[in-house]
Amino acid sequence: MTTRRIFLALPILFLGWIAVLLLVMRFTDAAPGAVVLFPGHGLMNNLPNDISILAATPLSITLESQLPDLASRLYAAGAIAVLPAGLPGCLPLPDH
Repeated sequence: MTTRRIFLALPILFLGWIAVLLLVMRFTDAAPGAVVLFPGHGLMNNLPNDISILAATPLSITLESQLPDLASRLYAAGAIAVLPAGLPGCLPLPDH
């Protein structure tokens, strides 16, 4: 019974985490970059000139811009899902 609950809870936890990331990116400019999941063919042609492409794979593109409201501009260009990239997270960076 406990294993079954864990297997049911894991997908819900994952979807909740993705939903929080989508909301953070949509309503704040906290992230210095963005990851566009499942980029369409027209997205690259519709990107504003100030957006730089940092990395690209068939499933995602990592982008950055110095101008505000990056997520809104990516959605306007045809992005399906925009997640934050480059957030420092909760843990402090180690000293080197």
